[in-house]
Amino acid sequence: MRGLNGKVVVITGGGGGIGSATCRRFAEEGARVVVADIDGEAAERVVDGIKSRGGEAIVMVVDLTDYAATGSGVARIEAEFGPIEILVNNAGWDLFIPFLKSEPDYWTKIIDINLRSVLNITKPVLASMVARGKGGRVVSLGSDAGRGGSAGESVYSACKAGVIALSKTLAREHARHGVTFNTVCPGVTETAMLESFMAAAGDKEKLRAAFTKAVPLGRLGRPDDLPGAILFLASDEAAFITGQVISVSGGLTMHG
Repeated sequence: MRGLNGKVVVITGGGGGIGSATCRRFAEEGARVVVADIDGEAAERVVDGIKSRGGEAIVMVVDLTDYAATGSGVARIEAEFGPIEILVNNAGWDLFIPFLKSEPDYWTKIIDINLRSVLNITKPVLASMVARGKGGRVVSLGSDAGRGGSAGESVYSACKAGVIALSKTLAREHARHGVTFNTVCPGVTETAMLESFMAAAGDKEKLRAAFTKAVPLGRLGRPDDLPGAILFLASDEAAFITGQVISVSGGLTMHG
């Protein structure tokens, strides 16, 4: 896609399923990839894979729930690797718990990982983009749970709805700076997070069958289904698109 070659892109949660698939696709387009993850070993594996194919990538080990540490990490990356031109907010975590059985400690963890982390890294990256005056791209991973709600995911759904609203608001605030903000919402996708979610919910195979039956295209999502939409929104092909939400869900969620 146009406009990705040579760009510095940070992908949070880059060591996981969707994150690692996205890192690899950016590298294939010639982007210089920063694999940001709290799990350094997972991030290293992704970087090693990219380098083995001739791509350029580095690891950023960071706890995104720590604002100061995240800001320091962004400053280090920009000093050592170059200005961040694309940010993909992908890091996330969930656990199936009905709301009345959940406790404040759980709420805090869900909010910190799924919403506060987006705030913590978006602010320093955006400030740098605005200061340089050359625009930029921010693509955040929401969730169809944030668009339509999802039983057993009340706080997670609220966080993802917040990510969508944040992206739309920042799209309005920073259109004049040439920074676009868009959100990609996965549907039910085969990741480690889904496995843990289904394990907590009960009968995994029964739940998997129910999820699959609900998807018009007849299967669950795969990590490789997501990078196409993410890269498009980060590319020059989407230069006139901002404040939008795209579901990649096999038709599970349809919005007019």
